[in-house]
Parts: sequence; C-alpha cells; structure tokens
Amino acid sequence: MNTHPAIPAVSILARSPNLDAAAIETVVTLPTFRRPEHLLRTLDSLVSQEGAPPFAVIVMENDDEGRAGASACLPMFESRHVGGVLVVAHERGNCSAYNAGWATALRCFPTLKRLVVIDDDEIAEPTWLARMVGAETRLGVDIVGGPQVPVFAHEADARLARHPVFAPPYVATQRVPALYSSGNLLVTARVLAAMPQPHLDTRFNFLGGGDSDFLSRAAARGFRLGWCAEARVMETVPSRRTEGDWIRARAIRNGVISTLVERRKRQDQALGRLIVAGRSLALLAMSPLRGIPLAFKTGLASAYPYPGLVAAGRLMAEFGYMNEQYREPEKN
Repeated sequence: MNTHPAIPAVSILARSPNLDAAAIETVVTLPTFRRPEHLLRTLDSLVSQEGAPPFAVIVMENDDEGRAGASACLPMFESRHVGGVLVVAHERGNCSAYNAGWATALRCFPTLKRLVVIDDDEIAEPTWLARMVGAETRLGVDIVGGPQVPVFAHEADARLARHPVFAPPYVATQRVPALYSSGNLLVTARVLAAMPQPHLDTRFNFLGGGDSDFLSRAAARGFRLGWCAEARVMETVPSRRTEGDWIRARAIRNGVISTLVERRKRQDQALGRLIVAGRSLALLAMSPLRGIPLAFKTGLASAYPYPGLVAAGRLMAEFGYMNEQYREPEKN
C-alpha cells in the first residue's frame, strides 16, 4: 500500500496496468461505502458507456476498516477491465471521500479537463458520460448537473418520485442559476483550480450538503452552471428511504443545509445573520400556502408539509441543530 505524501489521508491501492495518465482528459470519481455489490453494478455501467471520450475511473473506498468495496472491485482494476485508480480515503465522511478523489485526479492526471461524479448507489445510462461532456460544450458552462432518477424497490412507491425530496430541480436542458447535488455532476478543471482545497467543507461530512455549499461558492465566483436533462443516472432507493420519518428528516435536513449555505454566502454582510433568520421566519409563515399547490402538483398529500419542514430546519439550524443523517449509515 503506497501512501501518497501529497494527498493527506489517502492511500493508492491499485492503478490499472499500462494506464496512460497523460492521455486522459476526463476522470469519473466514484466514492463508495459498504455497498460492494452495487459498486460493481455502477462500475459495469461505466465500462458500458457509449460515445464517451477516453476516461479513467477513481474509486474512493471510504470504509478504512472493512474495505468491502475495495476488495470487490480490485480485480477489475488489476485486470484492466476498469482503467483508473483505486484509493482509500482514510478520513470517514462524504466530503472527505470526494476531496480524496478530486485531489487524486488533479495529481495523477496532468491533462485533466473535467471531473465527473457518480455515486455507488447509481447506475449510469449508456450515453450518460457522452451527454454530460456534450452539455458542457453546448451550453458553454463550467459545471453541469444531471438528474438522479429514483428507482424504488416496490412499484407502489414509484409515485414518490414526484415528491420534492426525490424530484430533480429542473426538467429541461439549459443554463441554470444553482445546482444542489454532486450525485450526477461534471466539474471542469478550471473550477477545481480556482476553488480552494479541500474543495468540500468537511463540516458537512455527515450532514450532507457539502456539495451544495461547494456549488454555491463556485457560482458566487462567477462560474456558469448548466443542467443536462438527458444525462440520467438511476439511483437505487432502499425501502428505508420511502418511510415517512426518513422523508420528514430529509426535509428538515435540507432546511438546515439551506441556512448553513446561505449564512456562508452572507458572512461578509453586516446584517447577514439577521437576514438569514428573517428569511427563515418568512418561509415558515408562508409554508401553509406554499404546501397546497405543491400537494396538488405532485398529487401527494405527503408533499404538503415539505415547505414547513424545510423552514423549520432552517430555524433549527440557527440554534445549532445538525441533522447528521449519514452519521449512522445503517439508519440512512
């Protein structure tokens, strides 16, 4: 095991034989944590990409003790079935895993032009990567997001795809003012070079939202954002995430993240904290009116409380509440 001195808390476990790193301009990063079976399915979907430019894959194992994902996919790297690098991100947490992969990409691939992200509970459609890269050029943007289409274990839960917890923020390919998730994302090397490292704030490691914070900061620096509706990944949704208490907790968590991200955005304003709290109170007051059209639009009674739960989460964050859903992965 070779510990990389230039990348703290990262070990390189394997590098594909005869990998020509200097010829690779596109790198797909794939964090994994205790999903070895699904990780292999995700990797198979990457190997099956059609029309994509030459690319390498970096898998970031984030379970430093068990390493089930690394053990499962190691033969794929050693046999050159997957071209790229397998690393262990020793510091536990979502943001730490991303930072390890992104830093590895910058160091190991000197001609890197873009970095693309997929998670280990997702399956890429065959034209996913080609569409993401195409949208970068066609829209003239620096960052591209795409839909994470939920795939539910039970057909009866499919209606939840319309719930705001699962629904994508946009429906058409276009330039957009904001992006919120890294689960299906392209980031150009010029963004990575301009943004300070570590790229994702590790205070969000177990809360989530480090990606939303990073994207907000990148937009504030003037980087252009786009959405590619055709570049889909299919996200496997476990039954646990269809339960009412999980959905309510996720809505509250979204509110907490919203406050933390907006607070950072306004940190240099004299009345920034008051403005953030005032907006939260206004959103809470308006939430009953906002919930009605949302319930009618989605056809889901469970969507009605969503605006109120988000507003409540925003206010709870003012008192230090942190809903760290990723702290106990077996409950997430």
